[in-house]
Amino acid sequence: MIRSAITVSLVEQARKGPFVFHGDLEAACRSAAELGFDAIELFAPSADVINSLPLHALLSQYGLSLAAVGTGAGMVVHKLSLTDADSSRRQQAESFISQIMEAGARYGAPAIIGSMQGRWDDQVNQATATGYLRDALQRLGHKAQALGTVLMYEPLNRYETNMCNTMKQGVELLTPLATKSVRLLADLFHMNIEETTIEGGLLDAGSFLGHVHFVDSNRQAVGHGHMNYEPIAKALRSLDYAGYASAEAFPIPDAVVTAKSTIEGFRRWLR
Repeated sequence: MIRSAITVSLVEQARKGPFVFHGDLEAACRSAAELGFDAIELFAPSADVINSLPLHALLSQYGLSLAAVGTGAGMVVHKLSLTDADSSRRQQAESFISQIMEAGARYGAPAIIGSMQGRWDDQVNQATATGYLRDALQRLGHKAQALGTVLMYEPLNRYETNMCNTMKQGVELLTPLATKSVRLLADLFHMNIEETTIEGGLLDAGSFLGHVHFVDSNRQAVGHGHMNYEPIAKALRSLDYAGYASAEAFPIPDAVVTAKSTIEGFRRWLR
């Protein structure tokens, strides 16, 4: 059974980012529970912040799970990426992700690598950057397995990375890995830009599919854009997908309306 989740950001620098709730973790958990969500997806500044939160108590109090933890603060705050030309910066990036993984694993939650994948450029060509990224995913995947969890790698649209933009490219990146603990995150917003059809992209992901960002074409809540969810839902059913559908959406006009629209769309299409 597909489970519902909603995003909560505690990163001040990402205040304008596509996260439904910002800042107040307890209020976010309360709202998520009242609306019937199964879990939250957490975007935090660092592993230390996650470890300092009363997260276990809040999840228990409101009957929620932790769906995933984002690593994007490593890029947003520290400008770190796994494909940086500087080896010490790449090591810092991998260490940042590793620590987030450890913090999330305490709750059985995978970490997500999106913006921290970086990009290739004049300093680091495509083949070299791909090698850096694949090697890092190999090491981090082994760590995820040791922690009893998995790692989510997210292809992004062309305006955010030139590494992997489609699910097919993501599969090609992950297939040579010895570890089987790295999965793909399918973000419907990015897929709406890059895939021929979103349902086709999901089918391309196949058994690698591990997480879904459930949003509309304009990065708003389900029902606020022009996305056609019927073939998307059909594709997920055909894959027997049983992970989370998480709302990484702009809170337009506000967080509560966005959350309500998301859970209504989730119940209509995915449950």
